[in-house]
Amino acid sequence: MIGEILEKLYVAVVVLSLFGASIFVHEYGHYLMARIRGLLVLGFSIGFGPKIMAWTDRQGVEWALRWIPAGGFVKLPQMITSAAIEGDSGTRVPPVSPFSKILVSLAGPFMNVVFAFLVASLVWQIGLPVPVNPPIVGYVEPGSDEQAQGVREGDRILKVDDRAVRSWQDVQRFTVLARTNRLAVQFQRGEERRTVTLKAEVNPAFGFKLLNLDPRDHPVVQELVAGGAAEQSGFKVGDQFVSFSGVPVVGQSQLVELIGSRAEKPSEAELLRDGKRIKIQVTPRFDPKAKVGRIGVSLAPSRVVVFQVQRPGPTPMEQVGGVLEQMWDVVNALLHSKETGITPKDMSGPVGIFGKLAADARVDIRLALGFIVMVNINLAILNLLPIPVLDGGHITMALYEIVTRRRVSVRFQETVTAAFAVLLLSFMLYVSFFDVVKRGPLFQALFRQESVVEKAPEPAP
Repeated sequence: MIGEILEKLYVAVVVLSLFGASIFVHEYGHYLMARIRGLLVLGFSIGFGPKIMAWTDRQGVEWALRWIPAGGFVKLPQMITSAAIEGDSGTRVPPVSPFSKILVSLAGPFMNVVFAFLVASLVWQIGLPVPVNPPIVGYVEPGSDEQAQGVREGDRILKVDDRAVRSWQDVQRFTVLARTNRLAVQFQRGEERRTVTLKAEVNPAFGFKLLNLDPRDHPVVQELVAGGAAEQSGFKVGDQFVSFSGVPVVGQSQLVELIGSRAEKPSEAELLRDGKRIKIQVTPRFDPKAKVGRIGVSLAPSRVVVFQVQRPGPTPMEQVGGVLEQMWDVVNALLHSKETGITPKDMSGPVGIFGKLAADARVDIRLALGFIVMVNINLAILNLLPIPVLDGGHITMALYEIVTRRRVSVRFQETVTAAFAVLLLSFMLYVSFFDVVKRGPLFQALFRQESVVEKAPEPAP
């Protein structure tokens, strides 16, 4: 019990420290450049909303920590920022040059890029755990199109949508982001390589399209339905399926099919619990709506995920290049949402970022550091979008002043900035809602997974 409390406390400290550092360096970039350029600085806040604590320094700057950990701001009345987020300064000050506005706006994203490279350099030196999860097919549904096209258990997936894969994570990511639901998939069996076209279908649990293939895996019980057959038979959360009704279990889809075919038939489940194999008799109950058997469990992938430390880790340029590639994949998927099925609701907000960061920190802090590199590059690029209330919006209006030699109306700036601030906050609430409702079970499964981080094998002499 004490160990679990300490683990959760450790994860919370790591998450808040790393995310808070990312916000701090961004805002400190604005603050420092504003000081250099002689702008009036009234406040420096981490978070939004009501204050948790605050103090005022000798220069009259209020430093505050606020309750909503979704960002931060430096209160600069000469930049015409958002009263909706920062509150009305109540101060009328002379305008500053457009060049100063551009420098102050650029300083925040620049600091995020610098911080990303510093963290990436650390990861390069201390190493990065990578999942040992080869893309080997563990189960092919009998009578399926996949089986008809010659896909068999034990086949290794080499490419999906003409993109080389190294793990099941790659298989799933490339499938989700593909602009079609019919994908060219290359398999290897022995020395033979062959490519077939497979159809991806939307997985109801996650809302993304996936191939109808399972990795080699022994699913575990994530949740028990109160009063269900499994609970009454003695199943426990964390039990790992080894076999069901005498058939070895190799994947979730196969297990669901096995249970569904055994409605009202007593069946023996062989489980792994606390390192020991046990056998439990359970009778799946007939579900008249789905017309299959159910035992009343929610399944998750195997609780043990093996990571192997890559040392030295990927270079800073490789890490940042990988982030940019993933960002382009997501943008491309959003631009072609009709083909990919990816929409803004599939993006993650602060809740999703915290969830992924917590899951990584629980496994190994080096994974969390690698994720923070992605967070900072994302923060830098997204803040440069030419949208009022973001840094890119200030830059756009400053460039307008330089080109036209006319100042943008203060009232116009305040109006559009306030409007976009409301839109931004609304969008953050929108994506956070789906983080909780749609991806909440996924984050829970990630957090419950047991992981083993192994040292990289010594090179042969």
